Amino acid sequence: MKTSKILLGALASAIITGSMLTSCSKEESLPPIGGYNNADEVASSNLVAYWGLNGDPKEAKSGSAPTKSQNVSYSTGIKGQAANFAAGYLAYDAIASLNSLPNATISLWANVKNNGSNPSVFFTLTRPNEWAGNINLMAETGWRKAASDTLVLKGLVVTKVNGNDSWQDSRNEPTKGGVQAAKFGGTWTHIVMTWDGATSNFKIYANGVKVSNPEWELRGTTGTLNFTTPTKPIIGAWGTNISGTPDAWQVPLTGMIDEVRIWNKALSEGDISSLFQLETAGR
Repeated sequence: MKTSKILLGALASAIITGSMLTSCSKEESLPPIGGYNNADEVASSNLVAYWGLNGDPKEAKSGSAPTKSQNVSYSTGIKGQAANFAAGYLAYDAIASLNSLPNATISLWANVKNNGSNPSVFFTLTRPNEWAGNINLMAETGWRKAASDTLVLKGLVVTKVNGNDSWQDSRNEPTKGGVQAAKFGGTWTHIVMTWDGATSNFKIYANGVKVSNPEWELRGTTGTLNFTTPTKPIIGAWGTNISGTPDAWQVPLTGMIDEVRIWNKALSEGDISSLFQLETAGR
């Protein structure tokens, strides 16, 4: 009996090891995209937060679990599972690495279901007692229907300039034509916003391509982001939805979110394209 147990244990260990080696060798045998084997390698030294949302709401780098959540389940996503919100959200306490982001990139996948009258917020880094956070990534689904029309993607930052709040936004403008008028709604869309403190450029990308209106990308002398703290991350809602004082239009998200990543630098267009391709391929 003892010998049988030893043999069974050794066999199980061999199977697990072989499975791991097969998985690793399979990924490494695929041709790199932009020099990367998988999405985790993209600007890895600058990645400060990551939510895989593969059936687990924790932020992976800090291990932070949500302190509040509402109407969240899990469904098939871009990579494994994704968070499925039915007028729901995931709200967290402050994460130290997100309290200061002079430069920033936020990347996520969204499959938003338009409610026809209100904007849809994907991610926010809150300001105390305010609806708009220091950083907000959203879609103006009250303007255009997500399932049948162009999804207007919008980044909004509120940063301190000379002690005062400076509101800055960037978005695609469908009336400008071209890529800005492409249809992103009704399906999974890869959405990225970048803020470059050195140049004050604020850009929005969809499915690996820059879509923001160039006329609105340069934010003058705003410079690096200067946050009001403490700032707390929320996926799928505004700060006022958590504090209990929302206006009527400030509603939690109906739709799905997957693969939320935050870097403390503005990613290059090449890296954003590579990230889109890698995650599309499940890598």
